Amino acid sequence: MLAIIDYGAGNIGSVQRACAETGIQSFITANPGDLKNAERIIFPGVGAAPATMQNLTRTGLATALKEAYATGIPILGICLGAQVVLDRSEEGDTPCLGIIPGTTVRFKLQDKSLKIPHIGWNTVKATQPHPILEGLENDDEFYFVHSYYPQPANKENLFAVSDYGGEFCCAVGKNNYFAVQFHPEKSGRLGLAMLSRFAKWDGKVKSKSGNKGKPTC
Repeated sequence: MLAIIDYGAGNIGSVQRACAETGIQSFITANPGDLKNAERIIFPGVGAAPATMQNLTRTGLATALKEAYATGIPILGICLGAQVVLDRSEEGDTPCLGIIPGTTVRFKLQDKSLKIPHIGWNTVKATQPHPILEGLENDDEFYFVHSYYPQPANKENLFAVSDYGGEFCCAVGKNNYFAVQFHPEKSGRLGLAMLSRFAKWDGKVKSKSGNKGKPTC
């Protein structure tokens, strides 16, 4: 069954309801031990990086999540789950999980008519193929609510971009961990389709050489 991590952030219930709409059986858990036996994991959340990392560390979920990644369990990060997977966040200069090399950065907008946080629907463009992005069209829109976004250190970890006063990364991945800055659970049929693809994903991604990626920490 699919485990949805509860570390005290908001939006957990809406993720479970979206999973139910697609026929995905899931359970919400704050127990680190549950992640070891889960078939898949969703790491969602709305909030701030410092409080998120504090809660993940205090509860043991940070260690459990990294161990689940190391064993190859497919993991989908949403919003904060796309930010704290990197090495560090500019939000509070917070050390993060370090699964994907890079830094989460705050929007630095030249166009003063644009507001932060960025809230609303934006097109998402894939920069390289991934099973969870399969079928994505250039005019497909997803729902965003954020002031920060992931900035991976390596191009091979960047899978999609969007535009808000300039292009920014909105999907990152490494081996069996894939994460999006937008909210599939709030993005209508396209978001539900993405959750359905995650429910079928085996956690493997073909590399450019055609080999399957294997988890490494």
